[in-house]
Amino acid sequence: MPGANLTRIEAEARKAVVEAPIHYHVNLDLTVGAKTFGSDVLICFNAQPGSSTFLDLIADEVSEIVLNGQRLDPSEAFVDNRIELTGLKTKNEVSVKALCRYSNTGEGLHRSVDPSDGNVYLYSQFEVPDARRVYAVFDQPDLKATFDFKVLAPKSWIVTSNMPAASVEDDDRLTAEGTLEAKPAETTRLWSFDPTPVMSSYLTAICAGPYAEWHTEYRNEDGRTIPMAQYCRQAVADAFAKDVDYLFDITKKGFAFYAKTWGVPYPYAKFDQIYVPEYNAGAMENIGMVTIRDSYVFESKVTDALAERRVVTVLHELAHMWFGDYVTMKWWNDLWLNESFAEFTSTLATAEATEWHDAWATFCSGEKSWALRQDQLPTTHPIVAPINDLNDTYVNFDGITYAKGASVLKQLVFYVGRERFFQGIHNYLNKHAYSNATLGDLLAELELTSGRDLNAWSAKWLEESGINTITPELEENGDGTIASLTLVQSAPADHPVLRPHRLALGFYNEDGKTGRIVRTDRLELDVDGESTAVTAAAGKPRPALLLINDEDLTYTKIRFDANSLAFAEQRLPDFDDALARAVIWLAFWDMTRDGEFPAERFVDLTLRLLATETESTTFRYALACMSTTAHHYVAADRRDEVLKHVAAELWKLAGAAEAGSDSQFQLATAYLGYGEEGDAAFAANARGLLDGSVSLEGLEIDNNFTWTIVNALASVNEYDDADIDAQLKKKETTENREFAYGARAVKGTAEAKAWAWDQALNNADLTNSQLEAVARGFAATPRPDLAAPYAAKYFETVDWIWKNKTFHMAEALLEGLYPGYADPAELVSLGESWLAGHEDADAALRRIILENVYSSKRTLKVRKYNESL
Repeated sequence: MPGANLTRIEAEARKAVVEAPIHYHVNLDLTVGAKTFGSDVLICFNAQPGSSTFLDLIADEVSEIVLNGQRLDPSEAFVDNRIELTGLKTKNEVSVKALCRYSNTGEGLHRSVDPSDGNVYLYSQFEVPDARRVYAVFDQPDLKATFDFKVLAPKSWIVTSNMPAASVEDDDRLTAEGTLEAKPAETTRLWSFDPTPVMSSYLTAICAGPYAEWHTEYRNEDGRTIPMAQYCRQAVADAFAKDVDYLFDITKKGFAFYAKTWGVPYPYAKFDQIYVPEYNAGAMENIGMVTIRDSYVFESKVTDALAERRVVTVLHELAHMWFGDYVTMKWWNDLWLNESFAEFTSTLATAEATEWHDAWATFCSGEKSWALRQDQLPTTHPIVAPINDLNDTYVNFDGITYAKGASVLKQLVFYVGRERFFQGIHNYLNKHAYSNATLGDLLAELELTSGRDLNAWSAKWLEESGINTITPELEENGDGTIASLTLVQSAPADHPVLRPHRLALGFYNEDGKTGRIVRTDRLELDVDGESTAVTAAAGKPRPALLLINDEDLTYTKIRFDANSLAFAEQRLPDFDDALARAVIWLAFWDMTRDGEFPAERFVDLTLRLLATETESTTFRYALACMSTTAHHYVAADRRDEVLKHVAAELWKLAGAAEAGSDSQFQLATAYLGYGEEGDAAFAANARGLLDGSVSLEGLEIDNNFTWTIVNALASVNEYDDADIDAQLKKKETTENREFAYGARAVKGTAEAKAWAWDQALNNADLTNSQLEAVARGFAATPRPDLAAPYAAKYFETVDWIWKNKTFHMAEALLEGLYPGYADPAELVSLGESWLAGHEDADAALRRIILENVYSSKRTLKVRKYNESL
């Protein structure tokens, strides 16, 4: 759909024509069946007289277009997802009647049917720009407008939008066949909502269905009372009810923290949070009505890492109400401003306003490791990314835009001072309220409050790609004191930029009384250029470990001096501070994947850490990185032995863990990922956990953990399709259907892989979440023999996927179906051949393929290093 890929040049040209005020009257009819809905919009806008422009619309059918009283022929005016508008006047009115299609891909207006009770649920998802899948619109962020929504829906449904409902009127019209799926027709109601404030179209939203609901209110800092609500599907309402008060409390703490931190009270009329099924993202910051994936409704036990992530997500979306909604980017190149700021401030709020006080350790282990991985790919880009069109935007929801940007903002706060930073944010929000702004606008306010020239800082940190490495050079006196300490900064050859860092050095030693490793000294300094002498360290006792970037205040890779490296490898579990452990562990992981630290030593280091680690996200990422190392990075002739060793140690650790603990849960789950066909002990343990003949005290075999076991048994061919079907029949829900699809796909047979490949590519009835489960299962079986036949087939299928699928589904397929367990040398050869033959392919497509191929290149490089030892 080339007309759907709006370019920046086109958006700038349209902005020069279309003028405020812009107002939309949007009428949606959700009662006409299971496939489509009615969309009727009237748009009032100003323009340059005599000029031309276009509306965006993706619709099955357009029946009427009227521009300034003149009817246009839809077959001529509506072409390639655009409606051409010519001969504009100073004041204009255009109306469009269309029939739009519900999606099952999480884009536009998504329709989900819950198999457990037959209920139908709708929700919208409009970022990047998919409001055009629901109504005709100038779909770009700098054409802000006001919106009136009216929605006709079945009487048994509730409807929510950005604003409170002004009225709800009964209507005698009946729903058409299929609207309520298999349920009988019913009468309808017309929901009319208050006009919105000036806002961007991608932030408008509609949700409809028989959602369960809870309500409270917040006494806002400006004296207003803000109605608050939470919603979820009826099938998960009992589980969600247990957490509603807690989530309301977290949200209220967020309101208070943000209003205090940047001195601007919450600006909108209400605040809803609606937990929705089959959601592509974590959540979306629609003004006044945040949508959140309902995997955050916890029916079964979850890790503490996920429980904390839910809190961060709630606070992330709340932060967007100011940063992204109240003040919005002009174009998608400043997307990072929205996401980085929300990621930084939500972590800050989590650490300082909730019980999750180690949130910065969580950020280091999770978000920071994501940023480091993304920033070392050949597709890395500046934080302020060049966004030429919408396809560029889609692929930039990545570790640079979110995690690196948030890390750099943390460094900026430390660089200019917290109080001055947030005073600048206060001024920025007030100056650009309900408008659009750029990075330059933000830096101007921060320069005024901080007194620092941020142009040079921005040029190096925000407008250049890549990551630095800081390494210590330490000389010791005969009495054990430091003679000299120099920090050496380097940069990759492709991105040779040395940056200014404000950071801390931590001196760590053993506490003689407790045996724990604690910080005994700290230095704070500016590091700039290739070499920085730390004169303040001279004469101090050399610590057992010198930690560069203590407290994780800047964004950099770090290395250790030889003594510190040896000490950290042996004593990492004994470090008292969770953030220090996270920073050190991340450095070891980075060295391992760079081929600078032996894979088997990293595995053993991680196993020792897992025996005592208490920070759940560090625990989670340690397990994941150990799995990557054991499966991909160890020497090929050592792989099987290492995998058996890891499995045995995980089972032993799970047995020794505290009953019912987060550690026990994570260890048992991880163990179930190390099955090998023919391993009788593994099969007995897995089956025993399922039937109760084997038990770990305190480990509950609930719904989700049952499916974890089923998946493990299927992967080693101890469970077949009949077993999976029987398990699903016990409780057929939206989630369990997805689990079942994944279990069928993960089976360790050629037939299962062929089925999964065909389903993922050709079954258009799969929802986005079901497709992702199939693709994940297809690629997850650690069997090179099963992956090998799909190496060539993958690259033969890439073009077809890109041509025939929506962006999100194409991305899910191209990332999910990559046969990463095939021979990496073959994958690299095939991938480089594809890239050489597709130099003119869409940049977004090339980026996905480049990243897949690079992961195989890294596997080859690191495996070769380990084979040389």
